[in-house]
Amino acid sequence: MILVTGATGTIGSAVVRLLTARGVPARAMSRHGDVRADFDDPASLRPAVRGVDAVFLLTAPGARVPEHDRAMITAAVAAGVRKVVKLSAVGGKGSPSQWHAPGEQALAGSGLAWTVLRPSAFASNALGWAGAIQAGDPIPNMTGAGAQGVVDPRDVAEVAVEGLLHDEHDGATYTLTGPELVSVPDQVAQLAEVLGRPLETVDVPPEALLSRGLEPSVAEMAVRGQHLVRAGGNALVTDDVARVLGRPARTFRTWATDHRTAFELPKSG
Repeated sequence: MILVTGATGTIGSAVVRLLTARGVPARAMSRHGDVRADFDDPASLRPAVRGVDAVFLLTAPGARVPEHDRAMITAAVAAGVRKVVKLSAVGGKGSPSQWHAPGEQALAGSGLAWTVLRPSAFASNALGWAGAIQAGDPIPNMTGAGAQGVVDPRDVAEVAVEGLLHDEHDGATYTLTGPELVSVPDQVAQLAEVLGRPLETVDVPPEALLSRGLEPSVAEMAVRGQHLVRAGGNALVTDDVARVLGRPARTFRTWATDHRTAFELPKSG
């Protein structure tokens, strides 16, 4: 039995689908799902991990990530869980982000088998451009010419499943990227080719995120992240996806092709 936290999100839901397709029993944990539990209520985590062999640990971005990670790790140890695969995040040049480093450290000292995944920027972040594209507006670019090894979330989910099911990944930390460095203008150019229509970008300062109604700690971290990328601080490509899955990581163009309908105008009638 595998417990999948964050099961309603992009990565968590993909992990559940992949496990189900392999016939592996899985519990999908969320605040409102079949397994209802809340990281802010440690007592609610105990029944969630009861009888579980492995946990996919995904905590929502925010200043409470360390606290939430430790709560689940504590519950997992108490319940006799064998393994935790933690979805961390890259903080630049392969290092963990500030929010995730304490959880990685807690996991390493827990006595559990573990695997840590540090993905780069998700290709699916481009879905946030759909409104601008459909309206014919330029796409905001907060990172200038800064390039990243943008990774397909499907690859991240597949690597997570390998970590959950196979002991050869125990004790490993994987930095998950796509196969090439791409900037926002690069992504937009590729998306324009896929859609067969011209697209433009407009340079926007990262501080614009502060006025978007995000939780303050999330907004501040996002601004720092955009500046990091703009300065070339996340210009990193690894072969970790290929080494784990035995095939090349998907490109951004592949992701864009597979999701092109998300950017097209709804058909009338």
